[in-house]
Amino acid sequence: MSVRNGDRVTWKSHGQLVHGVVEKKITARMSESGRTVNASPEAPQYKVRSDKTGRTAVHKPEALKHGK
Repeated sequence: MSVRNGDRVTWKSHGQLVHGVVEKKITARMSESGRTVNASPEAPQYKVRSDKTGRTAVHKPEALKHGK
């Protein structure tokens, strides 16, 4: 799935479907959203913000689905 900043996406968190927006593509090892993210240009991850809680999380692209 091709994901870009600003895309509306959904993902599963603790058995619930969460709706939010992609804030940033991460392509290097770094600390983000309270954890170390092992990302690279070949294996990017994405910082997303929940519409409901406003909290951020980082997910691999296969965990994200285009949402409304």
